[in-house]
Order: sequence, then C-alpha cells, then structure tokens
Amino acid sequence: MALPERRIYRHALPTRLSHWLTALCLVVLIMSGLQIFNAHPSLYWGERSDPERALLRLKAVETTEGETRGITEILGREIDTTGVLGASREGGGELEERGFPSWATLPGPQWLAMGRRWHFFFAWVFVLNGLGFGLWALVRGHLARDLWPTGSDLQGIARSIVDHVRFRHPTGAAASRYNVLQKLSYLGVIFGLAPLIVATGLAMSPALDATVPWLPGLLGGRQSARTVHFVATFAFVGFVAGHLFMVTVTGLWNNTRSIITGWYRIRFKGGMDDTA
Repeated sequence: MALPERRIYRHALPTRLSHWLTALCLVVLIMSGLQIFNAHPSLYWGERSDPERALLRLKAVETTEGETRGITEILGREIDTTGVLGASREGGGELEERGFPSWATLPGPQWLAMGRRWHFFFAWVFVLNGLGFGLWALVRGHLARDLWPTGSDLQGIARSIVDHVRFRHPTGAAASRYNVLQKLSYLGVIFGLAPLIVATGLAMSPALDATVPWLPGLLGGRQSARTVHFVATFAFVGFVAGHLFMVTVTGLWNNTRSIITGWYRIRFKGGMDDTA
C-alpha cells in the first residue's frame, strides 16, 4: 500500500540558484587549484618554503632499474602512489612527474597561467554568490528560520547522530525541515570553512599582502596560509561527499527535484517521526 504523500515548496529560487552556482564554482576552483598546486606540489608551515621541512610533497623518483615512480611524502614518510600522485600518465603515454593527474586538473595539461585565470575568476564568483545569498538569507529570515538551530534541536543532537548511523530518516513533517546535524554542518561551512578558504586564498596574494600585511602573519605566514587553504579545500570536498551521500540515501530523485524545482514530496507513515 502506497504511503500518503504531500508536496511542499522546500527551496526558494535564490537558494536553488546559489546552490548550483556554488556547485559549478567548486568544481572549477578545485580542479584549477590543483593545476596551480602542481606548479610546486609541496606544502610547508611558516613564511618560507624549505624542501627539507615539507609537510607534504608529491614527487617522482627514478629507481635503480630506471623506472619512474610517483611518491607522496607526508611528514617524511614516503608512500608509493605511482599513476595517481607524483607521477602519472597523460593520454596513455609514459609516466611523467606531475603532482595531481591531468584528469583532476583544469585545464588538463600543465598550464599554470590558464589555471590561475580560471581560479581567480571563479573565486570572485564564489565570493559574490556567497555574499548575495548570505544577505538574502538574513533579510528574508531564511537564516534564523531554517538554518539556526533551536534549543530543542541542540538537545536532540545525540538522537540525530544515532538516527543517522542507523540510516533512520525522518518522514512526514520532520522531513520538511533541516535536522540539527544539517543545520550545524551548513552553518559551519557558511561561517567557518568557506570564509577560511577565502581568507587563506587572499593571504597568498602578493598584492593583498602589500595592502594588508598582517593577514599572512595572522595565519602563520604565506606558506602556512597555503597549507591551510589546501587542507580546508579538501575538508570542503569531504563535506560535499557526505552531502551527496545523504542526498542519495534519503531519496536521490526527490532531493534532486527539490533543488531544481523547489518542490519536495514528503510521506506520512504515522508515529512520532511524522510530527517531530
């Protein structure tokens, strides 16, 4: 027997537009950022780049047999990552030294100048999109009404974690609003991770360093800013991966349709979940 359903208007147009523009920006920014990283595939802490004190280093080495191997070095420990990191093939050719493989960078071939152009253009699109959405969310009450956790939300964190671990997802009225873990993760990205990525990106700019010299120092130096930028970016990737996973397990088509059209179907099957 089919469960009773009801359609609700879950995502307003500004939310949907900002969501898809953010998705586009992230893809371009990450891939062009890896292109820029490949120009010097190492991370350090402080103001200077000291190869002897690299925190992370992607490199290629030649074995005694004359083979090229890709190596990922983390805090002095080497891991063979041939074919993916350090050394990879482009177009099925020979292994060549390259931090990240061509399929992960934009543009594909080694082209630093074009990668920087893509990166800086979409970085400003990302910032302006974020500021525009933030202003709309504040003025229209979306932030306070839909994203800010209430006292009862915070008291239910433990239950929400257990429900997520058990893949027990809300139905009915509870499915029409964000749960507390969604709210906290979205707020963490909006007010924490995204601003951190932007600030560390700006701290690496020589032009901005001359205007705001205290910013790189606040982050521990330009190389520290580059390292934090790299780590924060992959934390964002982790958030996106978790987001996509939850979208899939809670109803791929229903969730995708709602972020395209705004309309979301909720099902009622009785019990406390329907009114929670």
